[in-house]
Amino acid sequence: MIDRIRLNLLAGSKYLPVPVPPAIIQAIKSIQVTVASGQRSGFQIVLATSRTSPITTTMIPAGLLDPGVRVVLVAGVNGLPHVLMDGIITRQEAGFSNEIGQSAVTLTGEDLTVLMDLERKQGVIFPPLNAVGQVLWLLKNYLPYGVLPVPVPELFPDVPIPTDRIKSQDGTDYEFIQKLAKDNGYVFYLDPGPAPGMSKAYWGPEIRVGVPQPALNIDMDAMTNVDSLTFSFDGLQGKQVTVAVQIPATKISIPIPLPDISLLAPPLSVRPAPKLKTEPLAGAAKDNPILAVAKGLARMSESADAVTGSGQLNVLRYGRLLQPRGLVGVRGAGIGYDGLYYVKSVTHNIKPGEYTQSFSLARNGLVSITPVVPA
Repeated sequence: MIDRIRLNLLAGSKYLPVPVPPAIIQAIKSIQVTVASGQRSGFQIVLATSRTSPITTTMIPAGLLDPGVRVVLVAGVNGLPHVLMDGIITRQEAGFSNEIGQSAVTLTGEDLTVLMDLERKQGVIFPPLNAVGQVLWLLKNYLPYGVLPVPVPELFPDVPIPTDRIKSQDGTDYEFIQKLAKDNGYVFYLDPGPAPGMSKAYWGPEIRVGVPQPALNIDMDAMTNVDSLTFSFDGLQGKQVTVAVQIPATKISIPIPLPDISLLAPPLSVRPAPKLKTEPLAGAAKDNPILAVAKGLARMSESADAVTGSGQLNVLRYGRLLQPRGLVGVRGAGIGYDGLYYVKSVTHNIKPGEYTQSFSLARNGLVSITPVVPA
């Protein structure tokens, strides 16, 4: 049971954010933080203000809330800190009203990957490295911001031979790293924490194994801890991908149907969704066989989650924070939809005296592979 939630907010330079003045903490009207697997996380902070407020008279003129300022949001739950966001303000909006309490300053921002997306590079030559080596080569530039690389080597390494082809960068660091992830069926994201001012840069497969979080219960009387929960089963989501691999000596292309993606995403259901569509991977014939197979498995991974769920919970009733990018059980939705799911995204909605989370779930089919889930 949660009996105490406390918010801490740090802001300042990109290298050293510091605790904000008490006036900012007292002015918070709402905070929203969205964290999703494989995507850039974002936040929005709404501060109450007025014509004579220190926010209007001092902090905004001094540039304390300008775009480019780094913000770290920490939620203390029963004395344990959870870093919800470590990011950069990208937009500031100020709205003033004649009605008391309606004037507000809204700060919108994104996680530290926005720093990787500011400079477009063209023709930058890489050393002869495989994909994970290229990711480490780029991420070393962001160590001063507390970004620690956590890469997983790709399943099918493809090291370019300098006499055959030269790898170069065309685009921002973020675009290039995301392309490498997509080509290998991987995801790339920043996970803030464990300490304020630190983030883990994860590049690898979505990890769908581990200890599940306490179950989300719906329609279970006193055990219910979810306000709402809905599911969708998309019959056109699953695809059978074929890859046309070209034999260099003969220039003949051979279509190869790819196996299930369970190597990258272990199944969570007994009845996987049927693959009603067949789709060739465009442009794969020009790649070498290793890279073509990696891209094909990546496309299969994108279409694996035919069953999705979404809902909202009250953190006090749930008893803890639901964490994204992990497993969670569902109970009370029937045999078809009960069981384990992967938490694709979580949105924290924080207001004075209220803390709720909206979430989205995913798995590859109906009927759970496990007879029971942790309570």
